[in-house]
Amino acid sequence: MTKGAAGGFTLIEVLVVVVVIGIASGIVIANLGGDERRSAEREAHRLAGALEHAAALAQWRSELLGVSAEGAAYRFWRRGEDGRWSSVDDDDVLAPHALPSAFTIRLASYAGAPVAEDAILPFRPSGRNEPYALELASPAWSQIVAGDPLNRVQVAAHAASR
Repeated sequence: MTKGAAGGFTLIEVLVVVVVIGIASGIVIANLGGDERRSAEREAHRLAGALEHAAALAQWRSELLGVSAEGAAYRFWRRGEDGRWSSVDDDDVLAPHALPSAFTIRLASYAGAPVAEDAILPFRPSGRNEPYALELASPAWSQIVAGDPLNRVQVAAHAASR
């Protein structure tokens, strides 16, 4: 800065600051608006991974495993030699999982038919499982987590119509 030059900002410096603030504001607004959707996607993919793990584990250990949905949580089960189901507690992936608030989960179908709320969907040791679907929902978003007879699990999202 030379002697006699006025202090302050040039018009270009002010415009650059305004543009940077505008871009930052846009990013913040976009992230806030999609938070519930991203959370639903994250939970659905977590569930999908656990379902694939359960199907593979049932084959590997040659045991009957299952999954149930309890409204705000889901749980994996193991059927004992006495025919009773007990909660899986020796596997971190299959540990009972509570969903974030405002999310619910329900069993949607098994072998193409509706399922009772208290049902346990089985994963057979043979690996031959019926197609199934679970619905993970929030007030704005719904995710369908579906498994096919080859134990591939896919997630399909859509806006909730509740």
